[in-house]
Amino acid sequence: MQEPRLPPGQYVPRGRPVIHYGRVPQFRPDSWDFRVFGATASGEEHRFAWDDFERLPRADVVADFHCVTKFSLMGVEWRGVSPATILDLAPPDPGVRHVMIWAEYGYSANLRMSDFTAPGTLFAMEVDDKPISLDRGFPLRIVVPHLYAWKSVKWVRGIEYLLEDRRGFWEERGYHNVADPWREQRYSYQEEPGEGPP
Repeated sequence: MQEPRLPPGQYVPRGRPVIHYGRVPQFRPDSWDFRVFGATASGEEHRFAWDDFERLPRADVVADFHCVTKFSLMGVEWRGVSPATILDLAPPDPGVRHVMIWAEYGYSANLRMSDFTAPGTLFAMEVDDKPISLDRGFPLRIVVPHLYAWKSVKWVRGIEYLLEDRRGFWEERGYHNVADPWREQRYSYQEEPGEGPP
């Protein structure tokens, strides 16, 4: 019988697989920064050095994690910074409805603001009471547990506030713009009107 928390087409693997695209970046705390740019309320870019970001208040989230390759990790314990904290420190323009999450090497994923601010979304720095490992996204990844995991970008370096939606890295390569695992939104050809950028 299927686990009731498991979306259709998913399975629970043995262990915790790690999947990523490209090489694992090296973390350099002295030059690392987190940028918030695009349609900010002030029109200015906000930057946080690693020491500043590390001092931000932490939140805890326990959530399932669904990879588009069909495995799901159940009850993962994350700790990190809530998007609400970033929105307070670097407010968006009132017209912002989407964000682009940017990572090392120019990797990106777009999110609706409602997904970015959903309960459970977190800029994670720890998993299961330990710092996230390099191959899982150290020092910072976003976790968006109610969407397929390609939206949970590793090695995050910033947020771009968008007045209009725009596709990110995998979305430009044929993945679904929304990525709801309960609706099996894997590929862009499945998109309904209004689910993709204009």
